[in-house]
Amino acid sequence: MKVCITEKPSVARDIASLLGARNRKDGYFEGNGYCVTWTFGHLCTLKDPADYTERWKRWDLYSLPMIPPKFGIKLIDNDSYIKQFKVIENLVSTASEVINCGDAGQEGELIQRWVLQKADVKCPVKRLWISSLTDAAIRDGFQNLRDSAEFDNLYYAGLSRAIGDWLLGLNGTRLYSLKYSDPGITLSVGRVQTPTLAMIVERHREIENFKPQDYWELKTVYRDVTFNATPAVKYSSLEKGKEVLEKIKPFLLVIDDISEKTGRESAPRLFDLTSLQVECNSRFGWSADETLKLIQSLYEKKLTTYPRVDTTYLSSDLYTRIPEILKNMVHYSELTDEILKGKIEKSKKIFDDSKVTDHHAIIPTGESPKKLTDQRERQLYHLIALRFIANFYPECRFTTTTVLASAEEQQFRATGKVIKDPGWRIVLGNSSNEEKKEDETVLPEFTKGESGPHRPKLQKKTTTPPKDFTEGTLLKAMESAGKNVDDETLREAMKENGIGRPSTRSSIIETLIKRGYVKRNRKKIQATPAGIALIDTISNELLKSPKLTGMWENKLRRIERGEYSPKEFIDELKTQLNEIIVGVRNDRSGVKIEAKQK
Repeated sequence: MKVCITEKPSVARDIASLLGARNRKDGYFEGNGYCVTWTFGHLCTLKDPADYTERWKRWDLYSLPMIPPKFGIKLIDNDSYIKQFKVIENLVSTASEVINCGDAGQEGELIQRWVLQKADVKCPVKRLWISSLTDAAIRDGFQNLRDSAEFDNLYYAGLSRAIGDWLLGLNGTRLYSLKYSDPGITLSVGRVQTPTLAMIVERHREIENFKPQDYWELKTVYRDVTFNATPAVKYSSLEKGKEVLEKIKPFLLVIDDISEKTGRESAPRLFDLTSLQVECNSRFGWSADETLKLIQSLYEKKLTTYPRVDTTYLSSDLYTRIPEILKNMVHYSELTDEILKGKIEKSKKIFDDSKVTDHHAIIPTGESPKKLTDQRERQLYHLIALRFIANFYPECRFTTTTVLASAEEQQFRATGKVIKDPGWRIVLGNSSNEEKKEDETVLPEFTKGESGPHRPKLQKKTTTPPKDFTEGTLLKAMESAGKNVDDETLREAMKENGIGRPSTRSSIIETLIKRGYVKRNRKKIQATPAGIALIDTISNELLKSPKLTGMWENKLRRIERGEYSPKEFIDELKTQLNEIIVGVRNDRSGVKIEAKQK
């Protein structure tokens, strides 16, 4: 008997039906030589400190650091979990083969491995590795089952992450709570949440300390076109600006040069989880957690591919399946028919195996969305579908005209952009969040050497403070370890040094809100006094630096690829933990932090 273990009952039902295991039992399906059972996500977890020694039951500053000689796992104390685990344990005890059908990602691998270890599986274990839950994908996955050992490094990375979070989270929380709060008040500290909070607090400080300053820019209007002074100068006083303005007033504006360049613009890249959460926060005001739940639902309804991904590329083996997916998207036939008329280009901007590890970007599966009744799920599917279709349209082609002019010795410039072939913009219009730029105005016909009267003016502006984070901009900052990066190519390159994983970043934000360290103010994410006080108290940069935490994330990814030792990673964290504890113990500031617990 082969035993399949899925992560959810709904997935077990689908797999059991396809395998012919249609006899429903208590906690599993049976038939055709298979038993198909399930977990409820995590059934097991790392042991608590008190499970290792009586001494760690009590919170004591001088019992730190808590570092078990060997980490162990235990069942989560929940009656339904314990009952389901016993079902799994009984089934695998007589199995000829176990097939791990958990979600195909790091967390899914960790969930299943812990259950298999706790159940003491002795028989061979295979891995079902699929990127969507369509019937075709499941059938193909079962025809190409992989050896469980192929995913050992994925498991080691997940285990190292869990142990790292245990070491810094439990020790750090006890350490700072005991040292800096009153009894009964917990100060939550963590490997990812603390540097995330530090970014929010730093932004708060930048806004709080910002002093607005007026400045003036020189411009002139000729033939109803605004020309900007070049090189751009920001005059700190009106008087300085007026000196220049008065100097050029008597002179005509002369058109010195006209140049025209053609340009191309690719469609916005396919979605990974973070860019999807950013987009939905900007468009619809959804929280990152809401978007994650919605895209998970679309995945389980077989409409989109695996969502917890951090790449915007597709693997080359998907190329041959694209026409079929597009053809099946009958609700979008007005747009897809145009693509299907000719041969689809295999562009490196879409298909790149070197940019795909576990899974490819989020795309539609081709299954019909007509059964969707939830309005937000329909919106989300539509967003993903249009982005997918747009990537197979031609590039947008445009011309940019630059006009150089002068009045006496002062140089001016005006630019304009004209769309010649909209390409993918037929599908998406202006890409999301794209604002109309000054250089996208259409210019009239100018002639080199022409001249005429103009109207110079000084435009008063005021410097503005940095903006509060929204969930979207915070997710982008987490992805790039605190750096403000808008360029898609650069963002892609920096993902290995981001803090947290795409699948956990939304929960980190929710945890900070729950702990009372940050708050939602409409779309804004702002630090609270408790959050500010906590970051001000943490003097150790290792614990709160996004850059350093990003380096830890890089090492976890390298563990996943077999390029770095899990032992080295944990030993490094242990050393850093000892440094943090010694520093806090020796602090004589007497600071106390008040935090509202939710």
